[in-house]
Amino acid sequence: MVDVPTLVEQAREGRPRAVARLISLVEGASPQLREVMAALAPLAGNAYVVGLTGSPGVGKSTSTSALVSAYRRAGKRVGVLAVDPSSPFSGGALLGDRVRMSEHASDPGVYIRSMATRGHLGGLAWSAPQAIRVLDAAGCDVVLVETVGVGQSEVEIASQADTSVVLLAPGMGDGIQAAKAGILEIGDVYVVNKADRDGADATARELNHMLGLGESRGPGDWRPPIVKTVAARGEGIDEVVEALEKHRAWMEEHGVLAERRAARAAREVETIAVTRLRERIDDLHGDRRLDSLAERIVAGRLDPYAAADELVAGITGA
Repeated sequence: MVDVPTLVEQAREGRPRAVARLISLVEGASPQLREVMAALAPLAGNAYVVGLTGSPGVGKSTSTSALVSAYRRAGKRVGVLAVDPSSPFSGGALLGDRVRMSEHASDPGVYIRSMATRGHLGGLAWSAPQAIRVLDAAGCDVVLVETVGVGQSEVEIASQADTSVVLLAPGMGDGIQAAKAGILEIGDVYVVNKADRDGADATARELNHMLGLGESRGPGDWRPPIVKTVAARGEGIDEVVEALEKHRAWMEEHGVLAERRAARAAREVETIAVTRLRERIDDLHGDRRLDSLAERIVAGRLDPYAAADELVAGITGA
């Protein structure tokens, strides 16, 4: 058994091993997970969570690394969750973004963790909300969440981040892909990376046009800015940070930040509750009650919806 209070205290002190152990308990759905979350609850709620998403090859990892450098220059402690595809063999993170951010490996003010999706769709790992809470409680001022880069199923980041950054690159057809993926509806800040390539201005214009077509904003509403960067050289990154800070200030002024965080907590509670119910249903496989319902459906004495109502009532006692 893990000494959770000691582990949490060590994480608060900035000890990387303690933070790593807590996230491992989260990823492994440890029996002590409830104790961990109870200990972290009063300590979290201060970190600014920024999600970065976009198609593979647009430079998400390079941009994330450049943002880490910018925030560290400002004296901020930074946590990074780099969500990778799962290995079909081990179930672990396949690409290992920590390799691509190795320049920050020795910085005690930066914690980088690769997480595997383990088959979870939406570009994030199922345990990402709890892992974000660990980094938040461990004293990170900013938590950067880089999604897996799978294309059209990546919009889940909007439900987990305070601010969502959508990255595009010229010459990749990202304007059309953005429309298909629905990411024009989730971005708070848009970044055209690799802006030293031909077509960067055209990509920015196309994106601006698409944003204009989809606009239904009123006076005072946030209009996502478009920032051009060359992340590999650090160009334009300060402008991205400025855009992020402006969005954060706008959210705080209009009460949007509190609303987003409350909605995020509600979704997390719902996910946990649904998971627990699913586990209880799975336990019924082979149970005589489920077999009896199935027999009544086959005999035409019961329809599947009524059977499901009976099953749920039996599980919840409602």
